[in-house]
Amino acid sequence: MFAGFISFGRLILGTLRDLTPIILVITFFQIVVLEQPFPNLENVLVGLLLVMLGLALFIQGLEMGLFPLGESMAKAFARKGSLAWLLTFAFALGFGVTVAEPALIAIAGEAAAAAHEAGLIAGDDAALSDYAAGLRYTVAVSVGAALLLGVFRIVKGWPIKYFIIGGYLLVSVITSFAPPEIVGIAYDAGGVTTGTVTVPLVTALGVGLASSIKGRNPLIDGFGLIAFASLMPMIFVLIYGMLF
Repeated sequence: MFAGFISFGRLILGTLRDLTPIILVITFFQIVVLEQPFPNLENVLVGLLLVMLGLALFIQGLEMGLFPLGESMAKAFARKGSLAWLLTFAFALGFGVTVAEPALIAIAGEAAAAAHEAGLIAGDDAALSDYAAGLRYTVAVSVGAALLLGVFRIVKGWPIKYFIIGGYLLVSVITSFAPPEIVGIAYDAGGVTTGTVTVPLVTALGVGLASSIKGRNPLIDGFGLIAFASLMPMIFVLIYGMLF
């Protein structure tokens, strides 16, 4: 128990070290450039403390739960020897973690509000909700498809560079035909999928799968799924904007 407290204390100190550059930048510009005191300094300090504790608990949770769980499930599916179930699991995992991604929920709501202000959709709750839900589920399906393709690539041992280069060339081509109103949303959708919920499980899936397949290198083959998860939503959302 005592060793656990020591370990968590070190994690807190490590989190403080990681946050120090941000703290210094904000403090410098607030005091030196803006020449103003911090508004509600007590709340700022309490919030900073909560951020430190939250990040420390989050990192501890990743190390204790999500990373081992993702790797063990990937290895179990590889030992099972069923490619169909492995690909089904990859798609379901990508869809599930993306639907639950807080950043995607936030940006979908903002996109719906912006679409209403631009006069593209009605302003009632039903229209806004439908627009946000359509965007969320489009991105979730795209991430599921991305993980399915990425896992299939790991199984087959295909080089990742051709997929990434080809994918971004496709994004460039589709952008020329997509409505201007959807382009920025599509590009941002690629970023929000690489959030706090998605990244740990997707990374663990790739590394665990590559570790359990003979002839695969976890460093070379295990990583890269995040790139798929970031690229595919751009393509899907651009097509979604062209269709709807």
